[in-house]
Amino acid sequence: MKHFYVIMNPDKKGARETAEQIREFLTARGAVCLIGRGEKVDWQAGKHYTDSAMVPKETECVITLGGDGTLIQAARDLSGRNLPILGINRGTLGYLTQVSRTEDIESALSALFNDDYKLEERMMLSGSAFRDGKEIYRDIALNEIVITRGEYLKMLQFKVYVNGEFLTEYRADGLIAATPTGSTAYNLSAGGPIIVPDSKMLVLTPICSHALNARSIVLSAEDKIRIEIVGQEGISQAAVFDGDSAVSLLPGDWIDMERAQIKTILVKLKNLSFLDNLRNKMAGI
Repeated sequence: MKHFYVIMNPDKKGARETAEQIREFLTARGAVCLIGRGEKVDWQAGKHYTDSAMVPKETECVITLGGDGTLIQAARDLSGRNLPILGINRGTLGYLTQVSRTEDIESALSALFNDDYKLEERMMLSGSAFRDGKEIYRDIALNEIVITRGEYLKMLQFKVYVNGEFLTEYRADGLIAATPTGSTAYNLSAGGPIIVPDSKMLVLTPICSHALNARSIVLSAEDKIRIEIVGQEGISQAAVFDGDSAVSLLPGDWIDMERAQIKTILVKLKNLSFLDNLRNKMAGI
Protein backbone atom coordinates (compact mmCIF):
# COMPACT_ATOMS: atom_id res chain seq x y z
CA MET A 1 0.00 0.00 0.00
CA LYS A 2 1.28 3.44 -0.96
CA HIS A 3 -1.79 5.72 -0.79
CA PHE A 4 -3.41 6.40 2.59
CA TYR A 5 -6.19 8.56 4.00
CA VAL A 6 -6.46 9.34 7.73
CA ILE A 7 -9.82 9.93 9.43
CA MET A 8 -9.58 11.08 13.03
CA ASN A 9 -11.84 11.98 15.89
CA PRO A 10 -10.51 15.42 16.91
CA ASP A 11 -12.10 15.08 20.34
CA LYS A 12 -9.78 12.22 21.27
CA LYS A 13 -6.65 13.23 23.14
CA GLY A 14 -3.56 13.16 20.94
CA ALA A 15 -5.48 12.36 17.73
CA ARG A 16 -4.15 15.33 15.75
CA GLU A 17 -0.58 14.73 16.86
CA THR A 18 -0.85 11.05 15.99
CA ALA A 19 -2.27 11.91 12.55
CA GLU A 20 0.75 14.11 11.84
CA GLN A 21 3.08 11.37 13.10
CA ILE A 22 1.47 8.91 10.69
CA ARG A 23 1.74 11.29 7.75
CA GLU A 24 5.40 12.08 8.45
CA PHE A 25 6.30 8.39 8.79
CA LEU A 26 4.57 7.37 5.56
CA THR A 27 5.64 10.32 3.40
CA ALA A 28 9.26 9.84 4.50
CA ARG A 29 9.05 6.42 2.84
CA GLY A 30 7.58 7.69 -0.39
CA ALA A 31 3.91 7.07 0.35
CA VAL A 32 1.05 9.54 -0.04
CA CYS A 33 -0.94 10.27 3.11
CA LEU A 34 -3.78 12.77 3.41
CA ILE A 35 -5.58 13.76 6.61
CA GLY A 36 -9.33 14.33 6.57
CA ARG A 37 -11.05 17.20 8.33
CA GLY A 38 -12.41 15.03 11.10
CA GLU A 39 -15.50 17.11 11.78
CA LYS A 40 -19.19 16.31 11.59
CA VAL A 41 -21.08 17.71 8.61
CA ASP A 42 -24.61 17.39 7.27
CA TRP A 43 -25.30 15.30 4.18
CA GLN A 44 -28.64 14.40 2.65
CA ALA A 45 -28.53 10.79 3.94
CA GLY A 46 -28.14 11.95 7.53
CA LYS A 47 -25.30 12.82 9.85
CA HIS A 48 -21.92 11.88 8.46
CA TYR A 49 -18.32 12.69 9.26
CA THR A 50 -16.46 12.06 6.01
CA ASP A 51 -17.43 13.08 2.50
CA SER A 52 -16.60 10.05 0.38
CA ALA A 53 -15.99 12.32 -2.62
CA MET A 54 -13.08 13.93 -0.76
CA VAL A 55 -11.22 10.63 -0.44
CA PRO A 56 -9.00 10.28 -3.55
CA LYS A 57 -9.85 7.39 -5.86
CA GLU A 58 -6.26 6.11 -5.65
CA THR A 59 -6.55 5.61 -1.87
CA GLU A 60 -5.61 2.05 -0.91
CA CYS A 61 -6.19 2.17 2.85
CA VAL A 62 -8.09 4.31 5.34
CA ILE A 63 -6.60 4.74 8.81
CA THR A 64 -8.98 5.79 11.59
CA LEU A 65 -7.86 7.47 14.81
CA GLY A 66 -10.33 7.27 17.68
CA GLY A 67 -12.32 4.36 19.00
CA ASP A 68 -14.67 1.83 17.49
CA GLY A 69 -17.17 4.63 16.85
CA THR A 70 -14.75 6.45 14.56
CA LEU A 71 -14.09 3.28 12.58
CA ILE A 72 -17.80 2.50 12.29
CA GLN A 73 -18.57 6.01 11.07
CA ALA A 74 -15.84 5.71 8.44
CA ALA A 75 -17.20 2.33 7.31
CA ARG A 76 -20.70 3.80 6.86
CA ASP A 77 -19.55 7.03 5.22
CA LEU A 78 -17.30 5.22 2.74
CA SER A 79 -19.66 2.31 2.12
CA GLY A 80 -19.40 0.97 -1.39
CA ARG A 81 -15.80 2.12 -1.87
CA ASN A 82 -14.35 -1.25 -0.74
CA LEU A 83 -11.52 0.53 1.04
CA PRO A 84 -9.64 -1.48 3.70
CA ILE A 85 -9.78 0.22 7.09
CA LEU A 86 -7.18 0.05 9.85
CA GLY A 87 -8.26 1.32 13.25
CA ILE A 88 -5.81 2.91 15.70
CA ASN A 89 -7.39 3.13 19.11
CA ARG A 90 -7.55 6.44 20.93
CA GLY A 91 -10.75 5.49 22.75
CA THR A 92 -11.53 2.89 25.42
CA LEU A 93 -11.87 -0.84 24.60
CA GLY A 94 -11.62 -0.73 20.83
CA TYR A 95 -12.81 -4.20 19.79
CA LEU A 96 -12.45 -3.29 16.10
CA THR A 97 -9.17 -1.39 16.25
CA GLN A 98 -5.90 -3.23 15.63
CA VAL A 99 -3.43 -0.86 17.29
CA SER A 100 -3.75 0.51 20.82
CA ARG A 101 -0.26 1.41 22.03
CA THR A 102 1.55 4.44 20.60
CA GLU A 103 4.77 2.47 20.36
CA ASP A 104 3.09 -0.03 18.02
CA ILE A 105 1.96 2.54 15.43
CA GLU A 106 5.12 2.65 13.34
CA SER A 107 5.43 -1.14 13.14
CA ALA A 108 1.78 -1.29 12.02
CA LEU A 109 2.43 1.34 9.33
CA SER A 110 5.48 -0.59 8.15
CA ALA A 111 3.33 -3.70 7.81
CA LEU A 112 0.86 -1.75 5.64
CA PHE A 113 3.63 -0.27 3.53
CA ASN A 114 5.23 -3.69 3.02
CA ASP A 115 1.88 -5.45 2.32
CA ASP A 116 2.27 -7.64 5.41
CA TYR A 117 -1.36 -7.93 6.46
CA LYS A 118 -4.63 -9.76 5.89
CA LEU A 119 -8.04 -8.42 4.92
CA GLU A 120 -11.18 -9.45 6.78
CA GLU A 121 -14.69 -8.91 5.41
CA ARG A 122 -17.49 -7.92 7.80
CA MET A 123 -21.14 -8.06 6.81
CA MET A 124 -23.34 -4.99 7.20
CA LEU A 125 -27.05 -4.59 7.84
CA SER A 126 -29.45 -2.62 5.65
CA GLY A 127 -32.62 -1.15 7.12
CA SER A 128 -35.61 0.59 5.51
CA ALA A 129 -38.41 2.24 7.50
CA PHE A 130 -41.93 2.43 6.07
CA ARG A 131 -45.02 4.47 6.91
CA ASP A 132 -48.35 3.94 5.14
CA GLY A 133 -46.58 1.61 2.73
CA LYS A 134 -44.02 4.22 1.64
CA GLU A 135 -40.33 4.14 2.45
CA ILE A 136 -39.41 7.08 4.67
CA TYR A 137 -35.80 6.25 5.54
CA ARG A 138 -32.97 3.93 4.53
CA ASP A 139 -29.50 3.44 5.98
CA ILE A 140 -26.88 0.81 6.77
CA ALA A 141 -25.15 -0.35 9.93
CA LEU A 142 -21.95 -2.21 10.71
CA ASN A 143 -22.85 -2.97 14.34
CA GLU A 144 -26.59 -2.81 14.86
CA ILE A 145 -29.97 -1.26 14.27
CA VAL A 146 -31.74 -0.54 17.55
CA ILE A 147 -35.41 0.25 18.02
CA THR A 148 -35.57 2.25 21.20
CA ARG A 149 -37.89 4.52 23.12
CA GLY A 150 -37.62 8.26 23.47
CA GLU A 151 -37.74 10.33 26.60
CA TYR A 152 -40.51 8.49 28.48
CA LEU A 153 -40.16 5.20 30.38
CA LYS A 154 -42.84 3.46 28.37
CA MET A 155 -42.85 -0.20 27.35
CA LEU A 156 -42.58 -0.76 23.61
CA GLN A 157 -44.22 -3.53 21.62
CA PHE A 158 -42.94 -5.18 18.43
CA LYS A 159 -44.07 -7.93 16.12
CA VAL A 160 -41.24 -9.77 14.40
CA TYR A 161 -41.59 -11.46 11.01
CA VAL A 162 -38.90 -13.54 9.30
CA ASN A 163 -39.19 -14.17 5.56
CA GLY A 164 -42.83 -13.07 5.72
CA GLU A 165 -43.73 -15.47 8.54
CA PHE A 166 -44.73 -14.24 11.99
CA LEU A 167 -42.07 -15.27 14.52
CA THR A 168 -42.78 -13.64 17.88
CA GLU A 169 -43.88 -10.54 19.71
CA TYR A 170 -41.72 -8.62 22.17
CA ARG A 171 -42.77 -6.29 24.96
CA ALA A 172 -39.57 -4.58 25.98
CA ASP A 173 -37.66 -1.33 26.35
CA GLY A 174 -36.24 -1.86 22.88
CA LEU A 175 -34.96 -4.36 20.34
CA ILE A 176 -31.46 -4.83 18.90
CA ALA A 177 -30.76 -6.32 15.48
CA ALA A 178 -27.01 -6.95 15.49
CA THR A 179 -24.45 -8.21 13.02
CA PRO A 180 -21.65 -10.53 14.21
CA THR A 181 -19.42 -7.45 14.45
CA GLY A 182 -22.01 -5.77 16.66
CA SER A 183 -22.47 -8.81 18.89
CA THR A 184 -19.79 -7.49 21.26
CA ALA A 185 -21.39 -4.04 21.47
CA TYR A 186 -24.90 -3.13 22.69
CA ASN A 187 -26.05 -6.70 22.05
CA LEU A 188 -23.55 -8.04 24.58
CA SER A 189 -24.54 -5.43 27.17
CA ALA A 190 -28.19 -6.46 26.75
CA GLY A 191 -27.36 -10.12 27.42
CA GLY A 192 -27.12 -11.26 23.81
CA PRO A 193 -24.66 -13.89 22.53
CA ILE A 194 -21.15 -13.24 21.23
CA ILE A 195 -20.75 -14.28 17.59
CA VAL A 196 -17.47 -14.78 15.75
CA PRO A 197 -17.22 -11.64 13.56
CA ASP A 198 -16.68 -13.33 10.19
CA SER A 199 -19.85 -15.41 10.64
CA LYS A 200 -22.84 -14.86 8.37
CA MET A 201 -25.78 -14.42 10.70
CA LEU A 202 -27.92 -11.89 12.56
CA VAL A 203 -29.11 -11.78 16.15
CA LEU A 204 -32.25 -10.19 17.60
CA THR A 205 -31.97 -9.26 21.28
CA PRO A 206 -34.74 -7.64 23.34
CA ILE A 207 -33.73 -4.89 25.76
CA CYS A 208 -35.12 -5.45 29.27
CA SER A 209 -37.92 -7.68 28.07
CA HIS A 210 -41.15 -7.77 30.08
CA ALA A 211 -41.35 -11.56 29.75
CA LEU A 212 -39.28 -14.11 31.64
CA ASN A 213 -38.94 -16.42 28.62
CA ALA A 214 -37.80 -13.78 26.11
CA ARG A 215 -34.37 -14.57 24.67
CA SER A 216 -32.13 -13.59 21.79
CA ILE A 217 -32.84 -15.21 18.43
CA VAL A 218 -30.00 -16.03 16.02
CA LEU A 219 -30.96 -16.00 12.34
CA SER A 220 -29.27 -16.69 9.03
CA ALA A 221 -27.74 -13.77 7.17
CA GLU A 222 -30.03 -14.67 4.28
CA ASP A 223 -33.18 -14.11 6.34
CA LYS A 224 -35.26 -11.00 5.76
CA ILE A 225 -36.63 -9.45 8.93
CA ARG A 226 -39.61 -7.18 9.40
CA ILE A 227 -40.27 -5.47 12.72
CA GLU A 228 -43.71 -3.94 13.04
CA ILE A 229 -44.30 -1.20 15.60
CA VAL A 230 -47.46 -1.75 17.64
CA GLY A 231 -48.79 -0.16 20.79
CA GLN A 232 -50.23 3.14 21.90
CA GLU A 233 -50.10 6.42 20.02
CA GLY A 234 -47.89 9.12 21.46
CA ILE A 235 -45.02 6.91 22.59
CA SER A 236 -41.77 8.33 21.27
CA GLN A 237 -39.53 5.73 19.61
CA ALA A 238 -36.95 5.50 16.85
CA ALA A 239 -34.74 3.16 14.85
CA VAL A 240 -31.10 4.07 15.45
CA PHE A 241 -28.32 2.96 13.09
CA ASP A 242 -24.97 2.32 14.77
CA GLY A 243 -25.85 4.79 17.52
CA ASP A 244 -25.58 7.67 15.07
CA SER A 245 -28.35 8.28 12.51
CA ALA A 246 -32.00 7.68 13.41
CA VAL A 247 -35.57 7.82 12.16
CA SER A 248 -38.64 8.39 14.35
CA LEU A 249 -41.26 5.63 14.29
CA LEU A 250 -45.01 5.55 14.98
CA PRO A 251 -47.39 2.67 15.69
CA GLY A 252 -48.18 1.06 12.35
CA ASP A 253 -44.73 1.78 10.93
CA TRP A 254 -42.38 -1.08 10.18
CA ILE A 255 -38.73 -1.52 9.38
CA ASP A 256 -37.34 -4.13 6.99
CA MET A 257 -33.83 -5.44 7.62
CA GLU A 258 -31.53 -7.67 5.62
CA ARG A 259 -27.87 -8.23 4.92
CA ALA A 260 -26.49 -5.30 2.96
CA GLN A 261 -24.97 -5.87 -0.45
CA ILE A 262 -21.88 -3.92 0.57
CA LYS A 263 -19.30 -5.03 3.13
CA THR A 264 -16.75 -3.46 5.42
CA ILE A 265 -13.15 -4.55 4.88
CA LEU A 266 -10.89 -4.43 7.93
CA VAL A 267 -7.11 -4.72 7.93
CA LYS A 268 -5.84 -7.45 10.24
CA LEU A 269 -2.18 -7.14 11.24
CA LYS A 270 -1.73 -9.46 14.17
CA ASN A 271 -1.92 -13.23 14.17
CA LEU A 272 -4.38 -12.93 17.04
CA SER A 273 -7.60 -14.91 17.10
CA PHE A 274 -10.94 -13.30 17.82
CA LEU A 275 -11.19 -15.21 21.11
CA ASP A 276 -7.72 -14.04 22.22
CA ASN A 277 -8.62 -10.45 21.38
CA LEU A 278 -11.95 -10.78 23.16
CA ARG A 279 -10.31 -12.18 26.28
CA ASN A 280 -7.73 -9.38 26.33
CA LYS A 281 -10.36 -6.68 25.90
CA MET A 282 -12.70 -8.13 28.51
CA ALA A 283 -9.85 -8.40 30.99
CA GLY A 284 -9.40 -4.66 30.73
CA ILE A 285 -12.98 -3.82 31.72
